[in-house]
Amino acid sequence: MNGGDIAVRIEDVAKVYRLGVREQSSDNLAGVLWNFIRSPVSNFRKYRSLYNFSDLELGAEGEVAGRQEQDNILWALRGVSFSVKVGEVVGIIGGNGAGKSTLLKILSRITPPTRGAVDIHGRVSSLLEVGTGFHPELTGRENVFLNGTILGMRHKEVAQKFDEIVAFSEVEKFLDTPVKRYSSGMRVRLAFAVAAHLEPEVLIVDEVLAVGDAAFQQKCMNKMQDVGREGRTVLFVSHNMPAVTTLCDRVVWLKQGHKVAEGPAQDIVGEYLLAGAVTASHREWRDPATAPSGEFARLRAARIVSERGELIEHCDIRERIGIQMEFEVLKDGEVMLPHFMVKNDTGVVAFVTLDHDPGWYQKPRPAGRYVSTAWIPGNMLNEGPYFVDCSLLTRHPDVVQFDEPETISFAVTGSMEEGTARGDWPGRLAGVVSPALEWSTEYSRD
Repeated sequence: MNGGDIAVRIEDVAKVYRLGVREQSSDNLAGVLWNFIRSPVSNFRKYRSLYNFSDLELGAEGEVAGRQEQDNILWALRGVSFSVKVGEVVGIIGGNGAGKSTLLKILSRITPPTRGAVDIHGRVSSLLEVGTGFHPELTGRENVFLNGTILGMRHKEVAQKFDEIVAFSEVEKFLDTPVKRYSSGMRVRLAFAVAAHLEPEVLIVDEVLAVGDAAFQQKCMNKMQDVGREGRTVLFVSHNMPAVTTLCDRVVWLKQGHKVAEGPAQDIVGEYLLAGAVTASHREWRDPATAPSGEFARLRAARIVSERGELIEHCDIRERIGIQMEFEVLKDGEVMLPHFMVKNDTGVVAFVTLDHDPGWYQKPRPAGRYVSTAWIPGNMLNEGPYFVDCSLLTRHPDVVQFDEPETISFAVTGSMEEGTARGDWPGRLAGVVSPALEWSTEYSRD
């Protein structure tokens, strides 16, 4: 890859903020008077210190070396590096406080990095907040041309796109009204329309799908897909994981200012959804003495597998996956009933499945190793992380041999595509399950 293939290059970017600290107040009159006299000088020094980090010795991992003031230092970003190809749509994900918005503000040149370099090739358009760059006293029409000018567009170029912008925003009736009288929904419609239609080479969008009604959110999704298909570069921040997996080719995951991982959208989103889980998708007990067991059976392994039998941690909502239990029967002659309980991340039970394999159902089993797999069809579970309890009991009478809570976990990643329950609906569907049911409609004019 040569330099001309890169639209955005981020190298070792770090951003530091100095937090305010509470002043010590005096408990006598002389101290109060002295603080009053010296306050102009101390306030000026305090203001300068908030933006001056030349006195800090920055370590390679974003540590402050040789200082005793670390409590008032906040690292919003620490050594973040990645690049974005021309025409690539890249998602940036992470929890609150991960540094996503700070990174976009650096890319948009709203704030400079404390350390590192950012190179952007091409004209940049940013939509970071509702009505970014709008002047409240100007009308919608005037703000469209003002924003175009800020983005480096000529008046003629904005005029050519003006009708498309207005049609998309659906605020034509209020176009000559000052923006300060717009509702938040009207402002975001117009702001997104301007940002998306003025054909920047690089489009930076932060949580635009979190505002507006469902119809507008879908309109934004469609427009962003069009922008991607036109070969423009997009950096997209969102907590809407189905939107991320639908729009983005690649995802960068940030956590507490660090880059945790980057890679294909489905893979990284799956890892992100599982990040809070304390269990993995594969677990094995090599030492029989430590394995969950009873008198007649012992659990040896549990895993999540694809249809090809490969170990997986996450899957697309449309994929069929298997929950697999490997167990050992210690004595001949007992009827066994392996079963799984699948729960979501709030502890709600999605379903319980019992082993009804006709080859062994209600039949005594000889001693030996067994592998039982329960297959979950595609378009059944909703998006998110899930935890599996592995259990087995002997029948007649029913005696639990092992019952291992949250033995393994996996994640289901969604997408806004045909063939899913969601279809092109931009919001998350409620519920534990998300089946793509068959629908039929009858119509008559009567």
